[in-house]
Amino acid sequence: MNKLIILFFAVAIASCNNNTGSSNADIPEQEKKLREQIAQHPDSLVLKENLVQYFVNNGNYNQAITETEHALQKDSSNEKLLYMRAVLFFDNEDTTNAIHAWEKLIKVSANPEYIKTLGFLYAITKDPLALDMSNLLMSGSDHTRNEGLFIQGLYYSKIGQKENAITLFNQCLSLDYTNLMAYREKAIAEYDLGKYLEALKTLELALAVKQTYDEAYYWMGRCFEKLGKKEEAIKNYQMAIQFEEDHNYPEAK
Repeated sequence: MNKLIILFFAVAIASCNNNTGSSNADIPEQEKKLREQIAQHPDSLVLKENLVQYFVNNGNYNQAITETEHALQKDSSNEKLLYMRAVLFFDNEDTTNAIHAWEKLIKVSANPEYIKTLGFLYAITKDPLALDMSNLLMSGSDHTRNEGLFIQGLYYSKIGQKENAITLFNQCLSLDYTNLMAYREKAIAEYDLGKYLEALKTLELALAVKQTYDEAYYWMGRCFEKLGKKEEAIKNYQMAIQFEEDHNYPEAK
């Protein structure tokens, strides 16, 4: 029995050693160089950013987040690192962790852009804290007031108060008629109320601002489909795919 135990550990150790060797051999040359540079200059934030960006460029958001959190262990209140982590969670569509990350960030810096993003995340998750973020923005310039109104509208739309949301989106557009997000969300609220003709008019106004606005064509397709105009719906779905940056709009397809 003892011999078997010894043999088991010997095999396990050999296996670990082999895995470690192959793991090192498998590390891409660019990553090796970046890690070597960081080892030589451990206090360089730029080098750490380069490593994070390397993983982002390769679509490895989890590792990018890990590297950012590792850097934060040495400098937990670094605004730039906190911002990087918040953006990474947001881009990785991890809403829960993104909210926590943005909450930590605004404790370090009450930047209106940070407040806006956190308010947006609260709104889409139906969290009434969205209204607190909105109020903070409303006390600023016309630009931040517009963003505050938009967050309010988005929050009320998400909790089902569509008419209230439409009123707020109209206020947004009275301050800035080029606000494409406000047109889109207003049209979605109208669509949800079954007001397909009104939604089409709203989307036409959005296209007057930007003729290549893919989401406007997509929602026009949805409206035409509800109105039983399938040929018009197909044409608009095709336009949405055409103008989408990568020509890959799964919903429209």
